[in-house]
Amino acid sequence: MGMVVVLSLPFILFSILLGFGCYFWGRAKGRRDIRTCPQVYGVPTPPPGAVTVKSQPLSKADSLADV
Repeated sequence: MGMVVVLSLPFILFSILLGFGCYFWGRAKGRRDIRTCPQVYGVPTPPPGAVTVKSQPLSKADSLADV
């Protein structure tokens, strides 16, 4: 029984330490990554040579015309 404790306790402590290390390293890498190239959400750009179609702007009729 003593052999199991002697072998498994260092492994458990090492695993916990490794988990914390990976967590903090990944968090620092993610923060550095977001500073250097932030993600941009929006409409993707069309591929080169694609024909762009301009849509008519949506306009509301004058509110007095409906009365």
